[in-house]
Order: sequence, then C-alpha cells, then structure tokens
Amino acid sequence: MTSAETPPLTAALDDLALEGSAASIGVLQSVTELAIEVAREGREGRRVGTLFTVGAEDSVLRHSRCLILDPLAGHPRSARRIDDPSLRETVKELAPLDGGFVVSGDGVVLSACRYFESRLPERDQPLGLGTRHLAAASISSVTDAVAIVVSESSVVRVYAGGSLQAEILPELWLLHRSMPHIVGATLRRDAEHNLAIVSEPAAGPVDSASP
Repeated sequence: MTSAETPPLTAALDDLALEGSAASIGVLQSVTELAIEVAREGREGRRVGTLFTVGAEDSVLRHSRCLILDPLAGHPRSARRIDDPSLRETVKELAPLDGGFVVSGDGVVLSACRYFESRLPERDQPLGLGTRHLAAASISSVTDAVAIVVSESSVVRVYAGGSLQAEILPELWLLHRSMPHIVGATLRRDAEHNLAIVSEPAAGPVDSASP
C-alpha cells in the first residue's frame, strides 16, 4: 500500500513510537476508534469527555488511583478485551463517570474511573485545554503509555512523551469551529469515515489536503 493509500488514522498513529509502551498498533487503533465513537455518540443526548491510556500499564497503575470502586474489577480478562463489542458498550456507559480507563498493551481494559497524576506545569501545554488534557500529557510523560483524550467539544487528542501528537475531528465541519493546537500541522482528511486528523508535521513529503 502506498503512502497515498494508507488510511489517515493509521498513518497518524504509525508515526508514534510504541516500543516503550509494549502496545501494538492494532490495539492503539482500536482504542482510538472507540474514543472517536464516544466523541461522536456522547451519552443520553450530551457530550462526554474521558481519557484512555494504552500500554505501559504497570507504570500507569502506579501513577493513578481509582476515584470509586472499580466497576471492572473482578471480571475475567476475556470479558475485558477492547475488541469485544459488549466491552465497548460497557466502556461507553462508564465514560460519563469521572476518571479514565487503563488499557494494557495487548488490549485488555484493566481499570475504569481512574484518576491520573497531573504533574506537568500548565504553561507547558497549549492554551485552551483543560485538566483532562493536562493529565494525559502528564501520564504520557512519566510513563511510556500513549494517552487518548475525548474532549467534551467532541475532539479526540493523542498524547505521547508528554506532548500533543494528533488531533482527530470526528466531524469534518468541526474544522470551522475548532482551532488545532499543533503548530504547522499536517491535515489528513478521511471522507470514508468522516474524519479530519491533524498531526505533527511529517519528516518527508505527505499527501495532505487543506481544510
């Protein structure tokens, strides 16, 4: 498959270094797609914000804690796989609750309603983003996990190494309402899935489209 034929979501995630997280690109893409579904659908007629971490799970668990009794605790691993449709619906039901989700590198949702430590100074982050984004930047900085934020404005943002790496706008028309926070970003449009993806500028030539 040529670079022009690579699906935009795959191309954006392929740029991330996953060695330290021990996460597969398939698991990362599956979690990102679930985050996009949460952003699009919301819950009970309202927008929902939440956070996922992918990979480096032992370190993430050490740097986080549950806000309430963990609703996923005690369930078998086979019932908590991210590619299980029933589990995905469960995650959507839990997403409106405070906290976020910890997903292992091999695709098991280990914990929900998780509070992540936020240690990065706010000045190190783009203006206009809230505490959930600060937590994502922080947990991806102190661990090797990739953090995926669903904003209540329906934008999905991907963090790695403490920095914002990609912004995914689930509806193309959001381009006219949302200001990307990545300077000099590359825009990829995926008409088939009604997505617009803003990511770090690629090192080499990239097929891109203007908004």
